[in-house]
Amino acid sequence: MSRSILRAVLLALLLHAASGAAQKVPQPGSRVLMDAHNCYPYYEWWSDRIDRALSAGTPLAIEQDLGWYVNPRTGEGRSLVTHGDPPSGHEPTMEQYFFARVRPIVEKALREGNHGDWPLITLNLDFKDNKPEHIAAVLALLRQHQEWLTSAPKGGSIDTVQPLDVKPILVLTGEPDAQQTVFYDQLKPDDRVLAFGAIHTGIKNPQSAPEVIDDQKANNYRRWWNNPWSVVEARGQNKAGAWTPEKMDRLKALVEQAHRNGLWIRFYTLDGATEQELSCRGWFRSYNFGSLEAARTRWRAAIAAHVDYIASDQYELLGAEVKQGGSEARSGGGPPLNSLCGKSR
Repeated sequence: MSRSILRAVLLALLLHAASGAAQKVPQPGSRVLMDAHNCYPYYEWWSDRIDRALSAGTPLAIEQDLGWYVNPRTGEGRSLVTHGDPPSGHEPTMEQYFFARVRPIVEKALREGNHGDWPLITLNLDFKDNKPEHIAAVLALLRQHQEWLTSAPKGGSIDTVQPLDVKPILVLTGEPDAQQTVFYDQLKPDDRVLAFGAIHTGIKNPQSAPEVIDDQKANNYRRWWNNPWSVVEARGQNKAGAWTPEKMDRLKALVEQAHRNGLWIRFYTLDGATEQELSCRGWFRSYNFGSLEAARTRWRAAIAAHVDYIASDQYELLGAEVKQGGSEARSGGGPPLNSLCGKSR
């Protein structure tokens, strides 16, 4: 075989391999991601959260809570990244806080192509309200970044799960039907679906059998299942007690039910922090297991069970655990406490 023919064959093989990688779609259960809970500033505090999350490396998930602010003087409304409801009006927009920050990562990924790790970032939207004008404004923002976003054709029926066109960012949103109305129902059949909702579980007993809580298969819009940790440990994080084989069986059963139904599954929020860390980092006591070791035990269990999204405020520590596959605790686990707290405000 001549060198020119050999080069042509090798080039064809490389192009074929690249094409295959570009079409790789992460199926439920195929990977475990750290989900950066409440990854945005509160008022003028903790503005470094997105940098902390991204420092843990991709792929990962980033949660952004959104509130609708109406300027009392002009009547103009805008979506702001905020935990307070109503917003004060001083909070950043998602364009300012999220999209501008991830632009270098996304543009680099688009230049280099998909090496099988896309979506690099799952953007998890938590609306503090469900005003139609708010959801419509967010959809308009997503359309400005459509080339960055994983999407699917709407098609003719919501029951037909269309294939995803995988890009560097995947957008997930919540359960409410008001969100489905704007993000899916009002689209034309040839429009692209840019945000994918969670299945309905809010009114069900969290201690029911997995097939009772999750009795819905994925459809073209609803493709994931969002859960408080109390579906696993009924007393919640603060009173969880020891981790037991029975609890592990419960966790596995929930995950397996989600994956059978074609859904990604997320659990929130798994923290193990001291009182000083809670205070200086703005983390919620209701999500705290009381010690890092107790949280790490749950992180490892979730990794072993193939949970798709594990939400925590301890981005660096959980990110390191996910990268190690939950096999061995990293001694120290990140910057010392004084360093973390000193840079938080």
